[in-house]
Amino acid sequence: MSPDKMKSYWRKNLRYLFILLLIWFAVSYGCGVLFADSLNTIRIGGFPLGFWFAQQGSIYVFVALIFVYVYLMNRLDREYDVDEK
Repeated sequence: MSPDKMKSYWRKNLRYLFILLLIWFAVSYGCGVLFADSLNTIRIGGFPLGFWFAQQGSIYVFVALIFVYVYLMNRLDREYDVDEK
């Protein structure tokens, strides 16, 4: 792979990482801490929604983001022809 193509590949990879980690931060910190009081007016299974996001929701979002990252990286690898065949 040429150096320019490699730089482009890693730039896209880092962009994916930054966006996905920003989403995770927004869900875990935003919903679990900053917006917890307003979310606590909604209840799920008897527990306030803010508490649920702080305890469970951010973990579920993180696991979902792992699957999204795998999908995006597989697509990126095929685009740059560095996928496993």
